[in-house]
Amino acid sequence: MTIRPLGDRVVIKKVEKEETTKSGIVLPNSAKEEPKVAEIVAVGLTVEEKGEIKVGDKVIFSKYSGTDIKADGVEYTILKSVDILAVVE
Repeated sequence: MTIRPLGDRVVIKKVEKEETTKSGIVLPNSAKEEPKVAEIVAVGLTVEEKGEIKVGDKVIFSKYSGTDIKADGVEYTILKSVDILAVVE
């Protein structure tokens, strides 16, 4: 299934956080935070025209933004482009 966002929306796939600290301590699931870094999978036409972000960019997004969906066993989030705070370079 292909997801095509409309207007000023983007589809992102969250980047999984490492499960151990730099010193080798394994973190239990309860200690992990939801990742705030994601890769852009698809962009709406309005976002594409602006050209600020594109498919493949890694971005930082607002904590409580977007709608989580599951397609073909993969979890994605659809959110408005204004909820993207920065591009990670």
